[in-house]
Amino acid sequence: MSAQMPYPQHVRAVLTLGLPLVGGHLAQFAIGLTDTVMIGWYGAEELAALTLAHTAFITLFLLGAGVAWAVMPMVASYAAQDDQMRIRRATRMGLWLSLLFCLAAGPLLWFSDPLLRALGQAESVAANAQVYLRIALWGMAPALGVLVLKSYLAGLEHTRIVFWITCLAAVLNVAFNYVLIFGNLGMPELGIRGAAIASVLTHGVSLVGVVVYAKAKLPEHDLFARFWRADWEMFFEVFRLGWPIGLTNLSEIGLFAASALMMGWLGTVPLAAHGIAVQLATAAFMIHVGLSNAATVRAGNAFGRRDAAHLARGAWTVLAMSAVASLLTVALLLGLPEPLVGAFLDPADPDRAEIVASGVVLLAVAALFQLVDGAQVVALGLLRGVQDTRVPMLMAALAYWGVGMPAAWVCGFVFGWGGPGVWFGLVVGLSAAAVMLLLRFWRQIVPGLVGTVRAA
Repeated sequence: MSAQMPYPQHVRAVLTLGLPLVGGHLAQFAIGLTDTVMIGWYGAEELAALTLAHTAFITLFLLGAGVAWAVMPMVASYAAQDDQMRIRRATRMGLWLSLLFCLAAGPLLWFSDPLLRALGQAESVAANAQVYLRIALWGMAPALGVLVLKSYLAGLEHTRIVFWITCLAAVLNVAFNYVLIFGNLGMPELGIRGAAIASVLTHGVSLVGVVVYAKAKLPEHDLFARFWRADWEMFFEVFRLGWPIGLTNLSEIGLFAASALMMGWLGTVPLAAHGIAVQLATAAFMIHVGLSNAATVRAGNAFGRRDAAHLARGAWTVLAMSAVASLLTVALLLGLPEPLVGAFLDPADPDRAEIVASGVVLLAVAALFQLVDGAQVVALGLLRGVQDTRVPMLMAALAYWGVGMPAAWVCGFVFGWGGPGVWFGLVVGLSAAAVMLLLRFWRQIVPGLVGTVRAA
């Protein structure tokens, strides 16, 4: 029956599931953006430290997020089989693994000052970054806990609550920053410490929100009853699926971190333009991440039912929707580049004209990689939905670091194309990832599932 579902019905299903996830990712992006803007109003030195601290925190967070994201396809697959027991087991062990990861990551954040100075950072910036991270590390566990429970809820297609909780977190983060960074409403002025405390409070409130919702709306899973009891079989099952996702995340964020380093070699103006262009490209990328999550859930459902036709139709649908979103983004980036870049800059900044000119060129290159960037992240979502993560991890690492990074260096420095050359290298790497991942899905996964169904 599902094999005959018409494409318009697939589109409605993806929109119903995906739009709240897209909105949630955009709200999450807004949290980081408002942190940057508000601490930037406070002071330039604090902004430099926050940028460095955020990079360290998010790198570890995305590594740990692998097990949280592994929960989503597992829950979707078990839900399709109506296996309530395994839904609970997978979610609980995802929470266990997240807590264990926090214990391992904590010392790296606590003793970050010497590590950052060893990486060539200025003493004062590294010291301030450690001040932030020693407070922010207490938010790592609730942040990963929220991500596990969001994956659990998304796998069960409870995506609207994910959106509303993330929006609430974004609003609260602004309020906490306003009070704690600047010392408003009778609170002491805490500067970068206030930003860190605001982050911890935001993650804590978000965790309370998702826990209350899960207990109230899904009591049949009773996630926290006898939470201390180990379930080693499921523990290692979640771990086996999750660690490649974490390393894939690390590989991709490392590519963009390395590109920022290269842009820094070119000077402060190219680096500033790069920072603005990355923010704009990331905002667009959040749309594709939301669609990728929807692809994971729907692919997980089809995989749980061993429904190859539904999997293929759903995949074509979400890829087409990602392509439409990419074309709209391209029109925006090419049609309004100067206002978009200029919105990030003080009109009185003496370097404004030069940064805008550089940023406009980078946005033109960013328009090139919209289609392939969306395609590769949706392909990853589809592959995760069918619980295929190890080979995609290797493919992504090869594309990002074996193709993209050398191409960025050659185009930027050997060919002398500068910043646009570095970004063109990113286009090459993301294109390689899209091609390899899509070929794996269409030539191996879908035919393999068809063969399994026929054999049964």
